[in-house]
Amino acid sequence: MTSIIGRAALFSRAAHQAVGQRRKYTGEPYHEHPAAVAATVESVGGTPEMVAAAYLHDVVEDTHVSHDDIAREFGLGVAGYVFELTDQFTDPEQGNRERRKALERDRLARIHPDSQTIKYADLIDNTSSIVERDPGFAQVYLAEKRELLSVMCHGDQALWRRAWGLMIEGEAKVRAARPGGSDG
Repeated sequence: MTSIIGRAALFSRAAHQAVGQRRKYTGEPYHEHPAAVAATVESVGGTPEMVAAAYLHDVVEDTHVSHDDIAREFGLGVAGYVFELTDQFTDPEQGNRERRKALERDRLARIHPDSQTIKYADLIDNTSSIVERDPGFAQVYLAEKRELLSVMCHGDQALWRRAWGLMIEGEAKVRAARPGGSDG
């Protein structure tokens, strides 16, 4: 496992385990999420650097790893993708959630198409989990994703359509689950 993908998989797993991170709704080890994102990116022909970045896309946000650490270990290409995928507007002093998400959406609309492809894979893996396990938050999440996918549309088109389809399915499930809700 000396390939960049293998090294990124091990690095991601170790970084997320070092902080004891687990998936919010399932309690599963967190490293399973970036592994699923990486598998999705690989399934559409993502480059080794894209797949490595998919494994690493949350380590700067969620662990003690820095962008400099990523650049040293995996090179500037992978680090560039990870930087683009790392939320930049997380400080409450930058505004409320709605304002921060709008800033993030505007930023993500301009990132490299390869980074957008990785972000689509991230959205795909997160959407089903959120819709199934937290319908209340899913309403907010899906509205944000609808706005994001409306402007972040330069990555792999098959994944963009898949992310869009899951969002629409999720919206229908949330509507149907509401008291008095209907699907039509």
